[in-house]
Amino acid sequence: MIPYGRQDVSQEDIDAVVDVLRSDWLTQGPVVPRFERAVAAKVGARCAVAVNSATSALHIACLALDLGPGDRLWTVPNTFVASANCGRYCGAEVDFVDIDPKTWSLSLPCLRDKLARAKQDGCLPKVVVPVHFAGQPTEQEAIWELAREFGFKIIEDASHAIGASRDGEPVGSCRFSDITVFSFHPVKIITTGEGGMALTNDEEIAWRMSVLRTHSVTRERERMIYAPDGPWSYEQQTLGFNYRMTDIHAALGSSQLARLDEWVERRNFLAKRYQAELRGLPLRLPVVKQENYSAFHLYVVRVCRAESRKTRLEVFESLRDAGVGINVHYTPVHLQPYYRRLGFAPGQFPEAEAHGAEAITLPLYPTLSEREQDHVIEALEDALRRD
Repeated sequence: MIPYGRQDVSQEDIDAVVDVLRSDWLTQGPVVPRFERAVAAKVGARCAVAVNSATSALHIACLALDLGPGDRLWTVPNTFVASANCGRYCGAEVDFVDIDPKTWSLSLPCLRDKLARAKQDGCLPKVVVPVHFAGQPTEQEAIWELAREFGFKIIEDASHAIGASRDGEPVGSCRFSDITVFSFHPVKIITTGEGGMALTNDEEIAWRMSVLRTHSVTRERERMIYAPDGPWSYEQQTLGFNYRMTDIHAALGSSQLARLDEWVERRNFLAKRYQAELRGLPLRLPVVKQENYSAFHLYVVRVCRAESRKTRLEVFESLRDAGVGINVHYTPVHLQPYYRRLGFAPGQFPEAEAHGAEAITLPLYPTLSEREQDHVIEALEDALRRD
């Protein structure tokens, strides 16, 4: 079975992890801050806070921006549930903005219209979470202008997009956002096993996140509320969490980071092969804007029911039978049972729902061979054309 995604762990990666296992520190040693500095330098951000998952990063990012009960967070339905759940963890209301019919990421016209209505109704969001779907950057500069006009904060969910850029600006620089979040899950661009990172150019926000990830405990004397008893003193100042990344995980991430550019280049090469070979089939192919360099975490196509005699389910099952481990990204978040119980229903976000009904994710990862990719393409052609 050819999977839709797969990590690539080299001997250098293994050696880096073994070095930590043989060291004096397994958890809170020197490797995590070294990894944070390396990622921040790579994307041009001032500060980075490594945690045990991108979900944790989204959570502490919301808390660092003071999101809480009575506030609102907006994101897109075409994402993993964590992009919305982070707001619910904080007690905030969550709402959605439909996606662009071409890029399948946040629709700027929909966002602008929804903000104008929300201003009239007195229910503007405190935080908006654009998602860089499949690795393609969103139009952050335009979203940033809307943030200045309507007064909301921005958390970029760039779980798919380390290594991507827009007009030469790396995703993660936080030039047009308050915080950016990366994921290091095994099927992502680089991996730490499990892990995530929040980046920001605001040192106070970075400090808040760094404390929240470790039970909100600080040993910094200048930050303590009460006079410390001695050098052993520490304070828990709020309710925090155990979201730390270990040195073991950071060692793997630091080693993998060295191959980031090579891997993203390979992903783009394979994506271009798909684009060329799949043109002419009854599919909608991903559109990458000229100013964008996508990380191509995913290669998603849509089965056009109006043009094809096959349903998405028939294509899915045919590919699986042919040994191609395709997947679906995503079932729209607002249609999940939890969010339906909050009042969401089919028909509210038609573009995301159309995408959710047609999308399939084809295999794409750096070690996917061209021969394997040719098999995927042939199997897809056969699935679409078979009577």
